[in-house]
Amino acid sequence: MICGIGIDSVDIARFNDWSDYPPKKLLKIFSGHEIDYCLKNPKKSAERFSARFAAREAFFKAFCSMKPNHKIPFLTVCKSIWLESKKGHPPQMHVDWHALSVDCAPKVWISITHTGALATVIAIIETSQHTPLTKESKPRY
Repeated sequence: MICGIGIDSVDIARFNDWSDYPPKKLLKIFSGHEIDYCLKNPKKSAERFSARFAAREAFFKAFCSMKPNHKIPFLTVCKSIWLESKKGHPPQMHVDWHALSVDCAPKVWISITHTGALATVIAIIETSQHTPLTKESKPRY
């Protein structure tokens, strides 16, 4: 069952200078692996940062619709999720549900698209796969 949905679009140009930001500032929002991935190809850096930021915004909206009474800061959500990119596969969103005070592991579906100007992400949280969290299932960053 779908229990949360969110969508976000961001202007890619807004992220043109993010490759010049110090790592300490970027680590407030992104994981180290995401930062490395975004900086790997300077020509795609703004596109990659913008897509990952839009993914956080979309997930935040989906999470807030799933848990409307569970007030959580946006930056806490940012540090609790990350995207993994594997060549030939769509990006996968990983969530540290423990950090978000959720005692099950819902499935998160994301779709990312971008044009020359915009990055758009939709996030869907589905609870049909209620998998109880264990210490072993705690994600690695």
